[in-house]
Amino acid sequence: MALLIFFICHWYISLFFQSFFHHRYAAHNMYSMSKTWEKIFHVCCYFTQGSSYISASSYGIMHRLHHAHTDKEDDPHSPKFTPNPFMLMWKTRNYYHRIYKSYATNDSKYKKDLPEWEAFDRLAHTWVSRLAWGLIYLVIYLNLATAWWMYLFLPITFAMGALQGTVVNWWAHKFGYENYHLNNTSKNIIPVDLFFVGESYHNNHHKFPGRPNNAIKWFEIDITYQIARVLQGLRILRINHAATA
Repeated sequence: MALLIFFICHWYISLFFQSFFHHRYAAHNMYSMSKTWEKIFHVCCYFTQGSSYISASSYGIMHRLHHAHTDKEDDPHSPKFTPNPFMLMWKTRNYYHRIYKSYATNDSKYKKDLPEWEAFDRLAHTWVSRLAWGLIYLVIYLNLATAWWMYLFLPITFAMGALQGTVVNWWAHKFGYENYHLNNTSKNIIPVDLFFVGESYHNNHHKFPGRPNNAIKWFEIDITYQIARVLQGLRILRINHAATA
């Protein structure tokens, strides 16, 4: 039971920081915050993504390319050109690393206003860091697992951040409902988003990419946006309702 609680907490906290910082802040500039808070959230992402940590600035470029080339060959994470979620995860991983290593040359418009902390990203991307997190997760499982089948969750824990991105991008371009008819395959995964902290409303997001609140209909709930409102009340950030990227 304790391991399942750990896994569920890890799922939601990791997904929140990827949604809040990588997606909405880095890629879309939906909020503004001080450089100090920016660095604090970098660290929060590192401690929640662990062995699957990704650079917020590199993710920001990659996701902006997704919006610019949705469902076309230059889209880094659309399932249209991959036969299964695992191939999509591998394709996205390779695309991400080309951006991070600066092998991919992109238009300067995709690099505007990104949260940069190169020294921290270099540290987080080392094999030592990845291995250390892997050992931490293994120790947690060895201490909390009470049945053999619980270890089936260990690979998911290792690849948590990458897997979450793949799940949303695969599912949200394959299955779900549409509030808007667009020239792409984006869908809203589920009407009441209790699993993806507001990221399941992908069709809404593609219609209004800069809108801080992904929820449109009365029954849709964007948990990440509601938390951002609390953080704005605490003067940690300011929500940019005019964001359009």
